[in-house]
Amino acid sequence: MPLREPAGGGFRPGRLAGICAALLGLLLLVLLAGLSVGAAPVRPWVLLSRASNGEEAARARDILLGLRLPRILLAAVVGAALSAAGVTFQAVLRNPLADPYILGVSGGAALGAILTAAFGAGDGTASAAGLIRSLFAFGGAAGTLLLLFALARASGRISNTSLLLTGAVVNAFFSALILFIITVVDYTRFQSVFFWLVGTIEPSGYGPLAATAACVAGSLLGLVLLSGRLNLLSLGDDEARSLGVEPDSIKKLAIIAASLATASAVSMSGLIGFVGLMVPHATRAVLGSDHRSLLPAAALGGAIFLVAADTAARTLLAPVEMPVGIITAVCGGPFFLYLFQRRRAREMGG
Repeated sequence: MPLREPAGGGFRPGRLAGICAALLGLLLLVLLAGLSVGAAPVRPWVLLSRASNGEEAARARDILLGLRLPRILLAAVVGAALSAAGVTFQAVLRNPLADPYILGVSGGAALGAILTAAFGAGDGTASAAGLIRSLFAFGGAAGTLLLLFALARASGRISNTSLLLTGAVVNAFFSALILFIITVVDYTRFQSVFFWLVGTIEPSGYGPLAATAACVAGSLLGLVLLSGRLNLLSLGDDEARSLGVEPDSIKKLAIIAASLATASAVSMSGLIGFVGLMVPHATRAVLGSDHRSLLPAAALGGAIFLVAADTAARTLLAPVEMPVGIITAVCGGPFFLYLFQRRRAREMGG
């Protein structure tokens, strides 16, 4: 049976193009703002100024192109990945509270990444180490999802409440396991891990950045291609089948793509929470729940949010830099509690 528009459809490519253009413009402004502020008083336009002397231009180039730009671009890539993954998990699980961090998927990816350092699997060139770390992180994320589905399945169905509770327990277990590994293995391998565990954006060069961006871009492309079918999943499995879609196959493909995006982000930035919860909800409030619009717009929104959050993290207490995970947790924790209480009140009232 050919695919049909789900009830409540009304996808308008022109409107989406306008919104994405506006978000791209805002992202550019946030990127320029991130380049302009920092502990060192350097402005981007110094590189273009003929009046600046050679020493000043060289210093500006080192700071702007060697430190700030790769960090800002990495924040944009990570934010887009986490936000798109959040949209996907919320669609597949039909749960607005789903998020890579809350479900424990980020924790599983972090455990996989930590294991590469624990066993020396990430030793070698930076590009090879980054690839191995990303593969281990993907394995950890995918394994976590399989574990969640196995533990949360009851009477042939997956309960949303049990899935969230199981995710919280699994996340806590993985955090304890990570700390145990750090304790028993050579500590010199993990001197920077503690900041990484709460989420931090560190410049790692353009090679690892390009590899991460490629993985995330591939994942986002796959999710955008699946976006129409994600709309059908929101109608329920039986209705999706009647419209010619096999729900289990679409769910598996979507979860694989979202897990790859999450693993790529976590392997570079650590455990940054709540981006995949807040940004999809904010985007959905503006655009509605059509995933053909929601996915690309949420990805751009996640990039904007995390670049702004990381800029705040490195400038609020300058020259001391906070992990960006602190900023996202301060924003996202109360937001999650609000959504949870509203959902609980709605269920009790209904």
